[in-house]
Amino acid sequence: MKTCISSLAVVSATLAAGQAAAQTEIEFWHAFTGRLGELVAEQVETFNASQTDYVVTATHKGNYSETLNAGIAAFRAGEQPDILMVFEVGTATMMAAEGAIKPVYQLMEEAGADFDPDAFIGSVKGYYTTTDGEMLSMPFNSSTPVLWVNRDALEGAGIDPDTDLSTWQQVGTVLDELKAAGHSCPLTTAWQSWIHLENLSAYHDVPFATQDNGFAGLDTELAFNGPVQVKHIQTMGDWARDGKFIYAGRRNEGGANFRAGECALFTESSAGYAGISSEAEFDFEVRPLPYWDGVEGAPQNTIIGGASLWVMAGQPDEEYQGVAAFLNFLSSPEIQAKWHQDTGYLPITSAAGELTRAQGFYEENPGTDIAVQQMTANEPTANSKGLRLGSFDQIRGIIDEELEAVWAGDKDAQAALDNAVERGNQLLRRFEQANR
Repeated sequence: MKTCISSLAVVSATLAAGQAAAQTEIEFWHAFTGRLGELVAEQVETFNASQTDYVVTATHKGNYSETLNAGIAAFRAGEQPDILMVFEVGTATMMAAEGAIKPVYQLMEEAGADFDPDAFIGSVKGYYTTTDGEMLSMPFNSSTPVLWVNRDALEGAGIDPDTDLSTWQQVGTVLDELKAAGHSCPLTTAWQSWIHLENLSAYHDVPFATQDNGFAGLDTELAFNGPVQVKHIQTMGDWARDGKFIYAGRRNEGGANFRAGECALFTESSAGYAGISSEAEFDFEVRPLPYWDGVEGAPQNTIIGGASLWVMAGQPDEEYQGVAAFLNFLSSPEIQAKWHQDTGYLPITSAAGELTRAQGFYEENPGTDIAVQQMTANEPTANSKGLRLGSFDQIRGIIDEELEAVWAGDKDAQAALDNAVERGNQLLRRFEQANR
C-alpha cells in the first residue's frame, strides 16, 4: 500500500506519541497543462481537503498520446497509476487491454459506492459504455467543437459582427469579405481531423466508418471519403489556397493565433473557453459549429472529444476505495458545474447542467450553453453516437498527413481521403487480428 504523510492531519497527540497519521495515496496521471492543469490541481486540492482517508497526487505525463503511452508502459512494468486519463480515441485500445483495467461499474459495485450511471448525459455516457450499458471509464473532460468569433475583427473589416454564420455557405461569404478587407487570418482551426472529418460526419449524419462507426464490431472499415466529406475538405483546401484558411498545426496551435487576436474565425473545442476567456483582449463569442445547408439530416448532433478516467488493474482494495470516492467527488453536481463553467467542457451530468442554469451562468455568459445544445438537440444516430476504432490515434496521424497535402495544394480532397481510408483500413485489420 502506498502511503504518504498528511500535512492536514498533524495532531499534537499523534506527534507526542511519535506517530504520524497516514493516508492512502491515489495516483492520478493526466495530460493537462496551463489553465486546465491549474483547474485539475484545484479539484485535487479540494478533494484532499474534504476528507482525511485519502490523498490524491496528480501528475502531468505529457499530451494525450504521451499520457496513454506512459500508462501502457507503466502497466507492463507493474508501476501503473490508479487512475489514467485517456483521450476518447484511445477508448477501443483500453477496452482491448484485458487485464489492464478495472471497469468503473465493477469498481463502484465492489466499493459499495452510491453511483448512478444514468445520471450522465446519454451522448457522453454512451462513448464509454459496453453494448449492455455498463460504464467502463468515468467521463471527465468532454467537449464538442464550436465556432469562435472575433467580433472586433469582423467589425474592423466592415462586417456586421452579428451576421449569420450557421452554415458553411455563409462562412464562405464572410471569408471572402475578410480577405477583400486585407485580413491576414480569416479562419484557422484546431484538431482538424476531430472537427472537420469526425464531427463533420456526425453533424451531417453520414458514416465515418462502417459497423456503426466501430461500436458494432471490430470488422469495421473507414468511410469518411464520401461526398459530404470530400466537398467540405475540398472547399477548405480552396480556402487555404486563397489565403482564407490558415493552417497552424495538428493539435491546438491555432489557438494561440486566435487568442492573440490575429484570426477572425476559429473552429475549436468548447473547452477553448478557459484559455480564450483569460487571454483574449477583444470581444469574442461562441457560435454553433456550421453545417452544410442542403445535406439531409443536418444539423444532427456533434460528438465529444476530451478524455475519460480509466481505473488501472492490480491495485490494493484500499486504493480502490479511494478511487471510488474521488470519482464520485469529480462527478458531483457542484464540482461538475464549476468545472463546466471554468473550462467550457460539457457538464457531464444532467444535474450539473441544471445547477449551472439555476446559478445564472448561461444568462450571464451567452453562448456557453451552445455546446450542450449541439450535443442534446437530437437523439444520436448510428452515425452520430461517436467513434470506437482501434489504433485510432495512429489513424488520426494518417488523416493529418493527407489533410496537410490538401492544404498545401499537393492533392485534391478525393485523392487524399481515399488514400487515408486505404491506409487506415490496414491498421484496422491489424487491430482486428490482434484482438479477435
